[in-house]
Amino acid sequence: MSEIRLYDTMAREKRVFTPADPGRVTMYVCGPTVYNRAHIGNARPAVVFDVLARLLRHTYGENSLVYARNVTDVDDRIIEAARAEGVDPSVVTRRYEQHYLNDMGALGVAPPTIAPRATENVAEMVAMIARLVETGHAYEADGHVLFHVPSDPDYGALGRRDREAMIAGARVEIASYKKDPADFVLWKPSSADVIGWDSPWGRGRPGWHIECSAMIERHLGPTIDIHGGGLDLIFPHHENELAQSRCAHGGTPLARYWVHNGFLSMAGSEKMSKSLGNVVTVEQLLEQGHRGEVLRMALLSAHYRQPLEWSPQLVAQSKATLDRLYRTAGDAEPSKVDEAVLEALADDLNTPLALSRLSAIEDPSVLRASAALLGLLGQSSAAWFQGEGDARIDALIEARAAAKKERNFGEADRIRAELTAQGILLEDGPAGTTWRRA
Repeated sequence: MSEIRLYDTMAREKRVFTPADPGRVTMYVCGPTVYNRAHIGNARPAVVFDVLARLLRHTYGENSLVYARNVTDVDDRIIEAARAEGVDPSVVTRRYEQHYLNDMGALGVAPPTIAPRATENVAEMVAMIARLVETGHAYEADGHVLFHVPSDPDYGALGRRDREAMIAGARVEIASYKKDPADFVLWKPSSADVIGWDSPWGRGRPGWHIECSAMIERHLGPTIDIHGGGLDLIFPHHENELAQSRCAHGGTPLARYWVHNGFLSMAGSEKMSKSLGNVVTVEQLLEQGHRGEVLRMALLSAHYRQPLEWSPQLVAQSKATLDRLYRTAGDAEPSKVDEAVLEALADDLNTPLALSRLSAIEDPSVLRASAALLGLLGQSSAAWFQGEGDARIDALIEARAAAKKERNFGEADRIRAELTAQGILLEDGPAGTTWRRA
């Protein structure tokens, strides 16, 4: 069994991964807030933790991992989107949840073991908030329930920010009814025309941070092995999760390892985000003709903790690399995983090193098995180079063959040129004409 080492954000170093129970490894990753289409930056954690899930299952057994990725389906942005459309919020959330699943599926991301929705776990959130109130870690004020940050002496251990930096980072929640400027909302009131639930503090809805703590407790337990997400979630989201869960469980830590992926930016821009407007969605990239596996390869080309700059050149390079790998793999059946690939992934998911090793593997069956750990080479070479069921291309090839038979070589050349311009290469042989994508 390969020794897995992961960079733990809490410890600020790589640590040997030792699950509490090797037969039931638990991992929770913050999933989508379903009010819009996912951009390619949103896909980075989904792909990164999909690779980690594959590695954990390879190491501990196919059925060893319980992987939860939540769906935030109650949020002010969802409420605004539903109001703009004049529909119930569930119409918006179910639509974009399905879009998210389709987009991630196109990138080869397997579904998690559990995908809990916030709206289906409100009772657990209310119960956890009540415990925090009872133990003096939370209080009711002006229809809200807030976590009292000074009640937790270990608050700030994950992000390691000083108090002023933490208050500045939480400015959006500052209000006159707070006992302390750093206090954050656990429950907020809902008017009659806004989604809400009954609670001991009146009709309302949960704050963002309490959702994950309650769902982790319900579906995985008070302490999990791995908590993952993007670097931007360390503060305030994960810091607040950690504090409220620790206080609700008498000091028990929420996670034994904290793993965070770096930012993705557009070439020449800052971090990709919907609020900045510098985004390209997975849907747009697929509609441009890029294959999901190419996008996945591009996302894995840099180490997950490092920033990644998205560009047409990155996508083109990823396509060329996959072409080479598919030519080597042919249609071989997978056999054993290359040890060097496994060692690279076990060393804090070093995907650039693993991809470099893939390119050096000569045995097609070993290449297939090793690439599967990264979620690559998932189709036959024939399907990769020719596509599946592309009737338009097949019809043009037939028309070219007919033109040649009629000695209309000008038309045959025109068809070849048309296909070449579309990145379709023709190869004439004794058995007829075959084609592949350039």
